[in-house]
Amino acid sequence: MDKQHLESIARELVAPHKGILAADESTGTIKKRFDTIGAESTAATRIAYRESLFLAEGASQNISGVILYDETLRQDVTDGRSVTQALNDVGIIPGIKVDTGAKPLSGQDGETITEGLDGLRERCKAYYDIGARFTKWRAVYKIFDGKPSHGCIHANAHALARYAAIAQECNLVPIVEPEVLMEGDHTIEAYEAVSQWAWSEVFRQLFFAGVHLEGMLLKPNMILSGTTCPQQASVEEVAEATLRCLHRTVPSAVPGVVFLSGGQSDILATQHLNAMNQAGPQPWELSYSYGRALQAAALTTWAGDDANRPAAQAALLHRARCNGAARTGSYSAEMEAAQAAV
Repeated sequence: MDKQHLESIARELVAPHKGILAADESTGTIKKRFDTIGAESTAATRIAYRESLFLAEGASQNISGVILYDETLRQDVTDGRSVTQALNDVGIIPGIKVDTGAKPLSGQDGETITEGLDGLRERCKAYYDIGARFTKWRAVYKIFDGKPSHGCIHANAHALARYAAIAQECNLVPIVEPEVLMEGDHTIEAYEAVSQWAWSEVFRQLFFAGVHLEGMLLKPNMILSGTTCPQQASVEEVAEATLRCLHRTVPSAVPGVVFLSGGQSDILATQHLNAMNQAGPQPWELSYSYGRALQAAALTTWAGDDANRPAAQAALLHRARCNGAARTGSYSAEMEAAQAAV
């Protein structure tokens, strides 16, 4: 493990005004996204769409890294360069999703455990050779019927820690993603309690696994009201609860927190991040690792037609600029209005 290398990459990923584009949808997931716009999902259309996102001129001003899917990492862009070379050429760090998805957790009805530890060391070494410099592993927790259970919390935290240790051994910065799902009628208070429990256990297991905290990033959910909760928390309440939960659970040695959007609208995800950064300096950089919250407008604009590529890129760049501004708490409604007027 080259600790200096890991720390350098981690800091680059949370550089000022920048965040991460999550473009690691599995083949099945991106097909569902393409189905909504009437586009065929093939290897060629998938790389054409993704290339239009991360090679948009100026994207590197607000996008530090891109999380890729295995297929994408191994593909070439239109001009024949490998995806990793093309990203490096524009100053964006290639990353890779390394888990194999959430599967039913035995003995815990309705809960899941994320798999993919078998063969992970060999995959990580291969990904590093291809050009990846960071990785991501997502664990999922659902609030329902008195759950998540202790078994679910512990099993996923242990797997996240084992993954992170292996990734660092292979000189890849691990992004550790414990996601408490927002679906449900739970209050923001319940969501905060479960998130605090999950994040605390994650860092306990990271300590036991010997993970170098300065060479990793945390990708958590924000603390929200459940999607069907009658009382929806305000932007300010979400920011306050999220910061409180982070301060209670996340060591200051961690260089950055890159939030997932988790089904929030693109604008709301930006507003929440902006409010947190308006609260003043924190022990960690507060950034973003958004999928749909960066891509949604670009995807519908592209609509499977390469003629729409410039407009789709403009939509992506706008959202990236808005979130880049939210990194310093300087995002405003006027930024949205200005884009709408274009």
